[in-house]
Amino acid sequence: MRPGRTSSGVEMVEEAPICEHFQRAAELIGKRWNPQVVRALQTGSARFGDLKHAVPNISDAVLSERLKELEAEGIVTRDVTPSTPVLIEYHLTDRGRDLTKVMEELAAWAERWAGAEPVGMSSS
Repeated sequence: MRPGRTSSGVEMVEEAPICEHFQRAAELIGKRWNPQVVRALQTGSARFGDLKHAVPNISDAVLSERLKELEAEGIVTRDVTPSTPVLIEYHLTDRGRDLTKVMEELAAWAERWAGAEPVGMSSS
């Protein structure tokens, strides 16, 4: 934060802009279903049906879209094995595995705080 003054001479604290890298990461993590898909891949490779089962309530279309987006971001890779039927597996890249550390911290925070009553709220 940087101090500053308004035109009337009142001291004001100016917020520094959020780093563009942080903003991009927050948008990636904050997009609906992305954290769940990454978390489902933490244990290793998975096929589409495995991911669909691991992430309840996600539609096929949305799962497919999220996998493509995560692949474009370098978080997930898609491996195709030509066989009958074709075997397609998804797994985390090094970048994706690094992201799981963030997901683990988010999960720990959620367990501790997500169900808690917000500070300043009373049950009256």
